[in-house]
Amino acid sequence: MEFKNSKITVVSPAKINLHLEVLGKRTDGYHELAMLMQSINLEDYLEIELNASGSINLSSNNTELDLKDDNLIIKTANILRSYQPDRSLGANIFLNKNIPIGAGLAGGSSNAAATLIGLNKLWGLNLDQSTLAKFALKLGSDVPFFLEGGSQYCFGRGEILEKYRFDSRFFVIILKNPKVSLSTSEIYKKYCDKFQGTYLNTEMEYEYKRNNLRSIDFKYDNFLNRRIQIRNDLQKIVQNENKSVSDALTLFSQIEECICFSMSGSGPSCYGLFENNEVAKKVYEKNKNLFLSYGYDSWLCEFQSKGINIL
Repeated sequence: MEFKNSKITVVSPAKINLHLEVLGKRTDGYHELAMLMQSINLEDYLEIELNASGSINLSSNNTELDLKDDNLIIKTANILRSYQPDRSLGANIFLNKNIPIGAGLAGGSSNAAATLIGLNKLWGLNLDQSTLAKFALKLGSDVPFFLEGGSQYCFGRGEILEKYRFDSRFFVIILKNPKVSLSTSEIYKKYCDKFQGTYLNTEMEYEYKRNNLRSIDFKYDNFLNRRIQIRNDLQKIVQNENKSVSDALTLFSQIEECICFSMSGSGPSCYGLFENNEVAKKVYEKNKNLFLSYGYDSWLCEFQSKGINIL
């Protein structure tokens, strides 16, 4: 088998949650969710090169990462290997990591999706989108979103996707203390322990909540006029337990130009939304040292209309 390219670079973006509502507990043990997720241009880069040894070799600029077999990138590559007819072909993968780890920005899930798309192309597997989506769900609840990215409603575990189109791109400032990481499964367990008495139980109830989310008009003017409140149910748990989250939310609440703010995913990253690049950049430059004095790494980012991208 001949391949036109022996090396590619895949862009792997982060996401934020513009809505995260926990509806109930499913029979498979996962939570039923209603979310609106959004890709942003805080990005990792995967440099993937063919090798003829049949091995999957992963390296990274980030020394904190576990690069062994339980890394999502290697798990993804191994899933695809069963579809790769030439057993002598492997891959050398270098992960240039910029998205913080354990941050609620789904960097690991994005990397898994990037590996699916990158190796599908590099190995010439020609798997269609629905097959890739099945693999994605095996790897994690957020992975299917990244196959297309942009703005999407995410229902079920996160795998039932519906495209949403914003009428304008927003800019965000993200704050995350590099010393603080949180376990998503732990946060969901704590949420369940505290709020399971309020869980819904039927598909009819779930669909009612999904339609409520679909009915929210997330258009530019409604954000600008502060008619929209960002919702993240998991914030109810984390905000009270984690000082880095509560401090970040307080900081955003004190910035007049900040349209709205929230924790992303299971935290501890928090973000503030701004109407345009000029305003966001001005606020960022003015407060960069303040963010640093509270112990935060900070990023100025923009909404992206797509997910994984091969350069």
